[in-house]
Amino acid sequence: MRKITFEEAVAQILKEDPRYAPEAYHFIREALDFTTRSLKKPTEGTGRHVSAAELLEGIRQYALKEYGPLAMTVLQSWGIRQCADFGQIVFNLVNKKFLGKTDDDSVHDFDRGYDFATAFRTPFAPVKKKKCRSAPQRGATS
Repeated sequence: MRKITFEEAVAQILKEDPRYAPEAYHFIREALDFTTRSLKKPTEGTGRHVSAAELLEGIRQYALKEYGPLAMTVLQSWGIRQCADFGQIVFNLVNKKFLGKTDDDSVHDFDRGYDFATAFRTPFAPVKKKKCRSAPQRGATS
């Protein structure tokens, strides 16, 4: 039996679960590669395993790097509104044997992620500066 390609896996998933855009699956694949490189994990084998917490942080960093202040908007346009959605996408790929998992891994590991507004908007929010008292004008008398 031949191994299916990523494109075939995504096409099969979309027929069964159309909640997320195809771009969401491509993004997760790229974010996983980004995360394994960031963590200096091997490119092959069981040593490549990334925990849900590690992947969520990698996803956050990758989304901010790729999409900047539009990260949350882009993710939402693909149907991703919370960390649990990342878990659903990952486990859809696991169920198609495109990604692997350990016995300890669960889709619910992604439920305890971050708040989207904090993760994707706060880094770009304006910082309020403290007002400085004006220095007295030269030659002014009090």
